[in-house]
Amino acid sequence: MLPLALGALVLLTGGNSRAEVQLRCQGTLLEARGKAEIQRPTSALGVSLGLEAEAAKADQALEQLQWRLAAVRQKLQALGVKEWRAGAPSTWERRGPQGQVSGFQASLQVSGRIEPTQLQALISAVGGLPGVRLSPVTAETDRSQDSAIRAQLLRAAYQDALYQAQEVAAAIGRRRQLSPLEVQLDGNGDLRPMPMAMRSDAPAPAPPPFNAAELPKPTQQLSLLARFCAL
Repeated sequence: MLPLALGALVLLTGGNSRAEVQLRCQGTLLEARGKAEIQRPTSALGVSLGLEAEAAKADQALEQLQWRLAAVRQKLQALGVKEWRAGAPSTWERRGPQGQVSGFQASLQVSGRIEPTQLQALISAVGGLPGVRLSPVTAETDRSQDSAIRAQLLRAAYQDALYQAQEVAAAIGRRRQLSPLEVQLDGNGDLRPMPMAMRSDAPAPAPPPFNAAELPKPTQQLSLLARFCAL
C-alpha cells in the first residue's frame, strides 16, 4: 500500500469557536465511526393534555372550555405540578352534511411536569374528565447532569472509534499506535423522548396501577466520525 500524504484539520465543534491545526499523515488514513449510548434515570414526567369543548355558540364553547381548564388546573396543582403552561384557546365551526353550521368547538393544550410517583394519581385525576385527552407522558432527566453525561458519551464514542481503527491497523500490518487527525460529531448527544408504557397484563376487575418504574429509561446517544494516521 502506498503512503498517503494527508492534510487534515482537527475541528473543535463545541460552541461557536473553531480551532484549526494543520497535520500531515505519511502513512495510511483510517476512518472509523464511534457510537455511545447511555440510559439515564427518570427525574420527572412531562405531561401534556388536550382540552376540548363544544356548544351551539362560540362563546358558550369557550366558557365550557374555561371550566374544564379550571378543573384540570386544580387536579394538577394538587399533584404538585411544576412548569404549568396553558396555551391560547382556538375555536372553529362544525358543519353538518348540508354545510350548515351545527355548532362550535374550542380547544387548547396544557402541559407541566410531575414527580414519577404521581403517574397513577395523574391518570386517576384527569383520565375520566370530560373533554380531556391525556397524551403519552415523557420521561425526563436531571438537566444539571447534561454536560457531564455528554462528556462521558464523547469519551466513549471516541474510544469506540479508536478501537475499531486499531483493529484495522493491525489487520493490514500497521502499528496500533495511531495519530488522531480529525473528529466530526454526528449527533449532539440529545435525549430520545420515551413515551409512557402501560401494563397490558392486568387482571380484571382490579387492575394494578400504572407504574412509572415501567417507563423506558431516557436514552442519550452520541456518534462521531474519527480519522487517524497509521504508520
